[in-house]
Amino acid sequence: MTELTNKKPLVFTVKNRCRVCYSCVRECPVKAIKIIDGQAEVIMERCIACGNCVIVCSQGAKTFYESKSAVISLLNSGEKIIACVAPSFPAEFIEIDDFKYFVGMLRAMGFDKVVEVAFGADIVAKKYSKLLDETDKRTIISSDCPAIVNYIQNFHPDLVEFLAPLASPMVAITRIVKEKYGSDYKVVLIGPCIAKKAESKELDEVLTFSELRELFSDLNIKLDQVKPSEFDPPYSGKGSLFPISRGLIHNMGKMDQTPEGNVIVTHGHVNFKEAIDELQSGEVDSEYLELLCCRGCIMGPGMSKGGKRFKRRSIINNYVHNKVDKMDLKVWKEDLSTYLQLNMSENFETKDQKRIFHEEKQILEELKKMGKLSQTDYLDCGACGYPTCRDHAIAILDGLAEIEMCLPYTIEKLHQTISQLNIINSKLANVKQALKQSEKLAHMGQLSAGIAHELNNPLGIITMYSNLIMEETDPNSESYKDLEMVVEQANRCKRIVGGLLNFARENQVKRTDCDLVEFAKRSIASVVVPSNIETSISSKLDDPMAQIDADQMMQVLTNLEKNAIEAMPEGGELNIELLGDTSRVQFIVSDTGTGISAVNMDKIFTPFFTTKGLGKGTGLGLPLIYGIVKMHTGKITVESNDDPVKGQTGTSFTITIPRNG
Repeated sequence: MTELTNKKPLVFTVKNRCRVCYSCVRECPVKAIKIIDGQAEVIMERCIACGNCVIVCSQGAKTFYESKSAVISLLNSGEKIIACVAPSFPAEFIEIDDFKYFVGMLRAMGFDKVVEVAFGADIVAKKYSKLLDETDKRTIISSDCPAIVNYIQNFHPDLVEFLAPLASPMVAITRIVKEKYGSDYKVVLIGPCIAKKAESKELDEVLTFSELRELFSDLNIKLDQVKPSEFDPPYSGKGSLFPISRGLIHNMGKMDQTPEGNVIVTHGHVNFKEAIDELQSGEVDSEYLELLCCRGCIMGPGMSKGGKRFKRRSIINNYVHNKVDKMDLKVWKEDLSTYLQLNMSENFETKDQKRIFHEEKQILEELKKMGKLSQTDYLDCGACGYPTCRDHAIAILDGLAEIEMCLPYTIEKLHQTISQLNIINSKLANVKQALKQSEKLAHMGQLSAGIAHELNNPLGIITMYSNLIMEETDPNSESYKDLEMVVEQANRCKRIVGGLLNFARENQVKRTDCDLVEFAKRSIASVVVPSNIETSISSKLDDPMAQIDADQMMQVLTNLEKNAIEAMPEGGELNIELLGDTSRVQFIVSDTGTGISAVNMDKIFTPFFTTKGLGKGTGLGLPLIYGIVKMHTGKITVESNDDPVKGQTGTSFTITIPRNG
């Protein structure tokens, strides 16, 4: 034909419609689909233009070169134009009962002549019959399907010599009408095939039936508004059976040889490949192979989608029977005799597109990346579009596929990602909560420091003058006892102020080397432990030595231990666990007490907040601990459960500080 302008691809992807389903990969008989970033692109050099990807793509992401605008330009050019209609047209336009109206619609478009390609099939059938009779047991492969020819040229170049050196019915009718009506006529083929668009330069344009339907609509050409008309001669006979499986062999009169194995007839992208593969390997030895890439031309990619194969086949059979019953046999034979003299030969070249050989080690390495370490891991589920995991691995090496196309691999990666996201979200929530708590405590620290500094001066004056007055007062007097109370409460206030300063991180840390295991033991010994509470100390430290401010950290541990004991009035377990590495150490103080309620968790480090009864606590213990830990440039976290339904109740504080400051 029609060489495609600027070498545009016959079949290509509309990228914004591609949904990464791999249907096109699965249905492509030659795997001419390359996946790039999840998008399926057609490889022009490998594509045989079978159109399977166009048929199976539910999103319309695979489409083909459009010829409508070129045909319209041709019709408007003033040139004389012949429309050559493929014999599968009755199976497409099933709504037209009388096909004279179909011819009338084509004439209304502007075509000067309308002929049937089926007469070309009649001629080609005679040529095939003669070729088989003259061939001495040499295998012949039919060359009438351009997708089959493309497949053999590209992927079985050794079999090109077996292709019948004959033109297809399309090219045959082109040569016939040029001979009959003159070479100045332009020829437009109308049929069900995409591959025909690039089969031959002898045609000017090729329209699919689906494109013709669109043109009828665009040009407002309606069935009830046209004048019925007959096809132009030459008139066809049984060549109209060509678009159905066994159509050509039936026209040749060789049907009786099929059961004997001398003739193999098959169709469909799986079956034709098997036939050619077995011929290549020497497993079949037949004289003739009639192969169609589609399930008959009536199911070609240029037909409207949704048609039923056997219904279409029945329509073709009825059309042919009616035609044969009414045909002028004498005229048909005269035309056959005339045009059988034309040259219907064709030559085919090789276009080797065989895959590169890959070493077994490379293939196994790709399989390993997909988590397929042994034969039992090869699911061969076909979800990637390739029949086996091994084929997928080879496609990856060829640069045609991506590892993410493997569904089990992708699902496993997704599960891992979800798990990682859950962990990250949990950590993020903890960090967010810690930041929120830190911000709150920072404000409280500033407030506490300000209050502490303001109280220190008057407290110092109260203490000093109270002591001076006490020295001048009789120790046995009532006034002396009152002064003692004033001094005692003033000192208590100073201790509270000292706690506030620790919380606000106003004090200094004096680090010294300390054996943490012995330190933990001393802390337990420093508190009163009821007999109904069991204590334990466990250490997983390789090196128990660390630098801490022992006095301040002793306040931390003893405060936590006292709180734990008070949370277990009915008894329980108190445990101190020591962990760490070369850079940090951890104290984990846990109990099996009543736990802290969720509503109080955000408040536990807030100064003066306490859940203890009146007079039993100041609410400065945990703030003091928080301040000391922060002075050690560490952090403190807490986990607690107060609901027995959720499991063991209790609280666990984790203090993490640098090992060496």
